[in-house]
Amino acid sequence: MMRTDEYLPVPGEEKNQDFVNTNPRNDESIPMKSLYGDSSQPFSPLGPYLSDGCRRVDYVLTYHIQKPSSVRHKSPRFADNNFVRRLRRSLSSRSSRAPLQPKEDPEIAAQDQRADYHEDDKRFRREEFEENLLETGLELEKDEGSKIPGIGFLKIHAPWNVLCREAEFMKLKMPTKKVYDVKQGSNVVEKIRLFIHKVTAPLHPNVEENRLKSVKPLSHPFSREKQHLFNLSDRDKFFDSKTRSSIVYEVLKRTRCTRAKYTMGITSLLANGVYTAAYPLHDGDIEGVTAEPNDRKLLYEEWASYSVFYKYQPIGLIRKYFGEKVGLYFAWLGVYTQMLIPAAIVGVIVFLYGCVTVDDNIPSMEICDPRNNVTMCPLCDSACSYWKLVSACGTARASHLFDNPATVFFSIFMALWAVLFMEHWKRRQMRLNYVWDLTGFGEEEEEEHKDHNRAEYEFRVMQKSMKQEHSSLKGEKVKLTCTDRLPAYLTTVVMMALMIMVTFVIVFGVILYRISIKAALHMSTYPAARSNIRATVKTTAAIINLIVIIILDEIYGSIARWLTTLEVPKTDKSFEERLIFKTFILKFVNAFTPIVYLAFFRGRLVGRPGNYLYVVGSYRMEECAHAGCLMELCIQLCITMLGKQLIQNNLFEIGIPKLKKLLRKRKSELDTKQEEEQNKTLHRHEKDHFLGPFVGLSPEYMEMIIQFGMVTLFVASFPLAPLFALLNNIIEIRLDAKKFVMELRRPIAAKAKDIGIWYNLLRGLSKVAVIVNAFVISFTSDFIPRLVYQYVYSPDGSMHGFVDHSLSYFNVSDFQPGTAPVNPMHLGHDVLICRYKDYREPPWSNTPYELSKEFWAILAARLAFVIVFQNVVMLMSDFVDWLIPDIPKDISLQIHKEKILMVELFMKEEQGKRRTLRDNHNQDNCTTPSSATQSPPQPRSRPLSHANCY
Repeated sequence: MMRTDEYLPVPGEEKNQDFVNTNPRNDESIPMKSLYGDSSQPFSPLGPYLSDGCRRVDYVLTYHIQKPSSVRHKSPRFADNNFVRRLRRSLSSRSSRAPLQPKEDPEIAAQDQRADYHEDDKRFRREEFEENLLETGLELEKDEGSKIPGIGFLKIHAPWNVLCREAEFMKLKMPTKKVYDVKQGSNVVEKIRLFIHKVTAPLHPNVEENRLKSVKPLSHPFSREKQHLFNLSDRDKFFDSKTRSSIVYEVLKRTRCTRAKYTMGITSLLANGVYTAAYPLHDGDIEGVTAEPNDRKLLYEEWASYSVFYKYQPIGLIRKYFGEKVGLYFAWLGVYTQMLIPAAIVGVIVFLYGCVTVDDNIPSMEICDPRNNVTMCPLCDSACSYWKLVSACGTARASHLFDNPATVFFSIFMALWAVLFMEHWKRRQMRLNYVWDLTGFGEEEEEEHKDHNRAEYEFRVMQKSMKQEHSSLKGEKVKLTCTDRLPAYLTTVVMMALMIMVTFVIVFGVILYRISIKAALHMSTYPAARSNIRATVKTTAAIINLIVIIILDEIYGSIARWLTTLEVPKTDKSFEERLIFKTFILKFVNAFTPIVYLAFFRGRLVGRPGNYLYVVGSYRMEECAHAGCLMELCIQLCITMLGKQLIQNNLFEIGIPKLKKLLRKRKSELDTKQEEEQNKTLHRHEKDHFLGPFVGLSPEYMEMIIQFGMVTLFVASFPLAPLFALLNNIIEIRLDAKKFVMELRRPIAAKAKDIGIWYNLLRGLSKVAVIVNAFVISFTSDFIPRLVYQYVYSPDGSMHGFVDHSLSYFNVSDFQPGTAPVNPMHLGHDVLICRYKDYREPPWSNTPYELSKEFWAILAARLAFVIVFQNVVMLMSDFVDWLIPDIPKDISLQIHKEKILMVELFMKEEQGKRRTLRDNHNQDNCTTPSSATQSPPQPRSRPLSHANCY
């Protein structure tokens, strides 16, 4: 097929557009007037259509256009066709990226010529790729005269026969004419569900896809031989825009350029800059009086608007527009947010219980009672002096808000909540699979959708095959082995270990900051600085940790992607899973290392007065407050969670797109009114070009997985975490909706029947949460020491005397040289004995300062509680998991009913075929000899809808 036969010049205003409508099976020619209309009345639709205004643009490829010849280096050799053909053969091995320079001397002119070679190489590859696309039956139209300078557009349309052929290849399930009644379940659970659905009717979006339907069409993989089973009365709506774009994308992935030394698919062409972008088009505009009704506008009104924050999401419409993979993400996010409502309510009740009972808490009352007159040992060497226990009254009262008996109940509740959430999601997922006709979507279809190799993998295989061209392994199939990837694997292990060590070092640096700033504030002469040292140190350290976490998150995300690229995964699915695993490990360690330190290590590696543990020379390890480290853990969790959600999740998602838009406006020479007028005249493919590319759902999932960890892992220390997560998610859903509808290009509709590796991560976190909360209650809070004191050591079975029981004695004469307070008379009197929180023998005993028997009794009780708590909660979780079936009973019955109806449908079809053959056979046998003189019967014509599929 010659190039001059393919591309036709466009008259009038469309003179810079090229149109291709060539069918390799058909030699019919189409007049130019029928394609573009009369040149005196040019028709240029602004919607997602080709220049004729009828055929829909199913996919768009963009590419760079060379500068006009007036500003480029001119060479008469480029007018020689023979030279161009030689150039086409020789440039497959050339790849110069020299920039265009002003022509001042021969060296600069040579650089310009090399750039021309590279651009011509790209153009030749595009021509070959487009010729191959034409051979598949696709229709192409070029637009190089757009209002975006330097960008050309290749608009692709899939005609009916291509859609039918590819739908059959892809085994797409399409609705048939046969419908059946959907009977709702008769058990109590389903009746309750239907009742709740009726009560919450005002909260449902006003879209057709979200309404309960009494009938459902049978779905069957599309087949051109069985077209009579499907309702093809309206071909334009049989394959919706999402399905059309996914079909074209499959054709693009399958098409190859083979004239170069190695084959190149669409991913390789995009990676090498032959094409700069590839995307399907949005349905239409969402704003303006002239915007026609479309699914995108409906999504904006019923989903992406903050005014409908209280409504359910239109999951059916989301799936119809963006595909099953995006639909499952937002369905999962909706289920997670709904399940946070009871968790938030119970968490608020637990917090209010702590507020109500704070005045009845005996240990707090003893600490706040000035009559006890307990003198405590210094909190740091030399600079710090003795202090009264009554000064920790505020911290003790605040700690009771989170460290009370209700915390244990809440930890058990949240462990069961996590199991119920997972079970509820599995049932919801099965219901969506049934409604979306994904019940038969198995491993075979998934393999067909993931067998396309990535561009980097193909390039590495090409390099390896070129090295083996003259070796004995020439006949074997070339692929990358573990040996080829071994350097990348070693790099990954070393870099991951290094990044984790960097996180530990930064956390250790924050520890040194706390130690040094506390000593500096104690030495300060300003009363304001010395008034509230603990709160200042805790808050500033938590803010520093938050800033470090946010910065390292961005760095670790880039490093994880770089390491995954080094490994050269074969498929996109493998690339995504490896990237998710690395990113999760790095971000999880980054977010939770400071929290784990506060929960399990701070205050336990301290030593005792006279024998403290020092690090980095003279830095004495920090102690917990008398009420424990739970309060500091709560502050760290609160600031980290709120900061990440407010800054990293919401502010970045709102601010960065607006900042990019502002910078784009500043670079543009047009004012606001001129830009608005220009936007009104832009075509749909030009408007979508300005939108951001879709980078996948991994960042969205990662935000929620880290949040899920914050909610479940340390919920014993922060019962308000579910409330903050709920408030964040209500905003997050609408933010993500607005981003998908308004700010991003339309993603390729990808099929998926579950959320993949994310479910395993959630399940793993819910299991780990049980163990972590058991240790938090046992070792971080004072729940177990109080319990042991009340039932073993208390003389009257009450908590009176617990504070004195938890404090040990220290003789100030046993201080090491240089560590005693510089100002020992700070309290106005001489101190001989001071107290510190620990279970050790007094200085007058036979074994002074050794661990006492009370310490070992409490340690045994703590370990016993961990074992009992973990096993009881796990047993309860497994019981709930066993009690709730993964597949709802009504869905199981409907799936079984569908299979029976499908068998009956095909049995009737086979019976009809046999009856027709028998009738034809009988008619032939009954034919009289006289009928031989009559004209022979005409063969039956094929139905029009059937013929158009070929």
